[in-house]
Amino acid sequence: MKNFALGKYLPYNTWVHRLDARVKILAVILLVVAIFLPMPTWSMTLATQSALLLFSIVILACTKTRVSSVLTSLKSLWIMVLFLLIIYVLVPKPENTLGVAWSVNGWTVYWDSFAETARIVARLVMMIMLSMALTTSTKPLDLTYALQWYFTPLKIVRFPAEEIAMIISIALRFIPTLLEDALRVMRAQSSRGVDFAHGSLWRRIAGLTSLIIPLFVSSFIRSEELANAMECRCYDPREKRTRYRKLHFGVADAFVFLVTAGIMAGAIVLCVMHIDFFAMMGIHAL
Repeated sequence: MKNFALGKYLPYNTWVHRLDARVKILAVILLVVAIFLPMPTWSMTLATQSALLLFSIVILACTKTRVSSVLTSLKSLWIMVLFLLIIYVLVPKPENTLGVAWSVNGWTVYWDSFAETARIVARLVMMIMLSMALTTSTKPLDLTYALQWYFTPLKIVRFPAEEIAMIISIALRFIPTLLEDALRVMRAQSSRGVDFAHGSLWRRIAGLTSLIIPLFVSSFIRSEELANAMECRCYDPREKRTRYRKLHFGVADAFVFLVTAGIMAGAIVLCVMHIDFFAMMGIHAL
């Protein structure tokens, strides 16, 4: 938990930190759309997902967030990976283009099951990496302003733009705080003899109960303290607010937008036109 960086702002002076928050939010959305576009062949999927994964790692490294800390925070994904693999092995897709992995007593396991699991996990990892790059390089207040700016056209239909933006910003801000509280409660309960890593399944569930209940109590106390602090400062989301800092769109922001839009457009072209780069290079397509 202590290595989990999602929602935690890191005050560095990188070019990613200096970008407009509105551009960073839009860039993350465009890249996530490109990541989740379905490719017609496995060779194209491997090529596009590898390129997008490399691009995500570079962006994350530019924010000075260690990739090793991301992998450490995602080590619990193995449970989900195992569950997905079992589902795809037991219920294979009707079309299996990668061939048979092995067959035992009439029960056939296809390579497509492993490929589908790897594709879902890769998409999830890239989405988390891009979200980390956004939250670690953007101040919570700038993130709130950017969300309010995007929600402004919805005010015509009486959409509570300021309230929703503030809720999202507070939720992102409290992710690392809740993780720190969970780590503190785990240490306190471990010192009292609670074992979270060993024992039977029911014993672990009982141990988690001793973690969840204090964490809920702590969360309600923090939310009440935050509400009291906002009321003491006369916070009213319906009032017109002035801003000391204003968001500015510069040349670097335009360049980042064009690059991410080009990546998404290229992914759409590959998805629609069924271009197989492996076949073009003379490699047997999967």
